[in-house]
Amino acid sequence: MTSNPTQTQTQAIKARRAGIASFVGTTIEWYDFYIYGLAASLVFGDLFFSPDMDRGVATLMSFVTFWVGFLARPVGGVIFGHLGDRIGRKTTLVITLLMMGLATTCIGLLPTYGSIGVMAPVLLVLLRFIQGVAVGGEWGGAVLIASENAPKGKSVLYSAFAQQGAPAGNLLAIGVFFLLSMADTPDFLLNGGWRVPFLLSSVLIAIGLIIRLSIEDAQDVRKLLKENREQNVQPVREAIRGHWPLILLGAGTLPIIYVTYIKTSFALSWATKTLGYDSGTFLSLISVAVIVQCITQPFGAILMNRMDMRKAVLMFTVPEFFLVPLMFYGIYSMNYWFAMITMALATIPHGMYYGAIAGVLARAFPARVRYSGLSLANQLGAVTVGGGTPVLLQFLLNKTGSIIPVAIVSGGYALVSLICVLIVLRMTGTDARELSNAEREDAEDLAGLSALTAEPAGVVRTAS
Repeated sequence: MTSNPTQTQTQAIKARRAGIASFVGTTIEWYDFYIYGLAASLVFGDLFFSPDMDRGVATLMSFVTFWVGFLARPVGGVIFGHLGDRIGRKTTLVITLLMMGLATTCIGLLPTYGSIGVMAPVLLVLLRFIQGVAVGGEWGGAVLIASENAPKGKSVLYSAFAQQGAPAGNLLAIGVFFLLSMADTPDFLLNGGWRVPFLLSSVLIAIGLIIRLSIEDAQDVRKLLKENREQNVQPVREAIRGHWPLILLGAGTLPIIYVTYIKTSFALSWATKTLGYDSGTFLSLISVAVIVQCITQPFGAILMNRMDMRKAVLMFTVPEFFLVPLMFYGIYSMNYWFAMITMALATIPHGMYYGAIAGVLARAFPARVRYSGLSLANQLGAVTVGGGTPVLLQFLLNKTGSIIPVAIVSGGYALVSLICVLIVLRMTGTDARELSNAEREDAEDLAGLSALTAEPAGVVRTAS
C-alpha cells in the first residue's frame, strides 16, 4: 500500500527527530570519551603517576589507561548489543548515556597521585573502563535509531547523523581544552583546570537525556525484537554463530577511522613534548582539522548513497597513503600554516569514510541481530586498533626516535580497511538504494509475521 501524505509527513518527522537525537547523544558521549584522550596527552602522565617516573614512560602509561576504555568497549558491545536486540535501541541508549555521564563526572572529582598515591591511577582505570563499556554500547544503537527510522532509500544517509557526533564531540572537547590552555595562570591545567571539562559533562548529559527520551524505535523493528523475546533468542550468540565472517570483516573495515586518534592523542603528545609546540597552538591546529572533518564528513554518506559504493570507498582510502605522511612532515616542519593545511587535507578522506561506513555495516546484518553484530564488529576494531594506536605509536617513537614507522602504520591501516570493505560490499551489494541480502531477509521475516497475525506485510525501514 502507498502511504498517504499524512503518514509520509509523520514518518519524515520521526526520521528527523531520530537523526537529531542520535547526533546530540553521540556528540555528548564522544565529548566525554575524547576529553579523556586529551587529558591523557596533556596532564594525566604528570598527575596520576609517580613523579619519579621517566616522563616518556609516564606518557606511555597514560596512554595505556586511555587504551583501557577501548578494552572495555567489547564488553559494552556484548551487553548492550544483547539488550538492544531484545528490549530495543532507545532503552539501551538512555542507559549508556547515564553511565558515561556519571563516570566522566567522577573522573573530574578524582584525587591525584600526590593525594592518594597508587590508588589514583587504579580509580582512573576503573572509571575509564566504565566509560568504555558505555561508549561500546552507544555507537551501534545510535547508528540504528537513525538508520532504522530513515525514509526509504536513505538509511546510509541517516546513519551519518550518529557518525557526525564523533567530530562534533571531538571539536567540543578540543574547544574546552583550548580555552583552558589560554588561562593566564601558569600551569592552570595541571593545577585543577583539567577537571572543568569532566565536570561539564553532568550538564551535557542532562540535555542529552531530555532529547533521547523523545524518540522511539522503528515500528517494524519492534515487531522483530518482540519475536526475539518470545522465542528467547540470544542475539549475541546468534550474531557470532551466523555472521562471524561479517563481524571480523566489519572490524577490519575500521582501522582507517582511528587515524583520528593519531592526531588528537599521539600527535598532540609528540608535538608538545618532543617538538616543542605550545599546547594551545597545537590544539588550534587540531581544531581546524576537526572543523574540516565536520564540514566534509557528511559528503561521504552522500557519495556512498549516490554512486557505486566500491568507487566511493576507493576515493576515501587511496589518498590516505599520501596525505597522512604529508601531515607528519607538516607537523615536523614547525611551520604553523603548513602544518594546518596538511592536517586538514589528511582529515578529509578518512572523515568521509567514517561518515559512510556505519551505514554500510548496518546493512550487512539482519535486524534481529543487527545491534549485536554491528557493536561486536565496531568494538573488536576498537580494542585491537583504536585504543592501542597511541600506545603503539608512542612505543615506536620511543624505540626509534623517528616518525617514519608511525607513517607506515598509518598507511597499513588504510590498506586493511580498503580490502575488508570491498569484501563486505561484495557480500551485501554495492548500491545503497537497493536492499542488501540482510534487508531482504528482514522483509521475508516481516511477511511471515504478517501472515501469522493477519496483518499487511511490511518492510523494515532500514531496508531502504
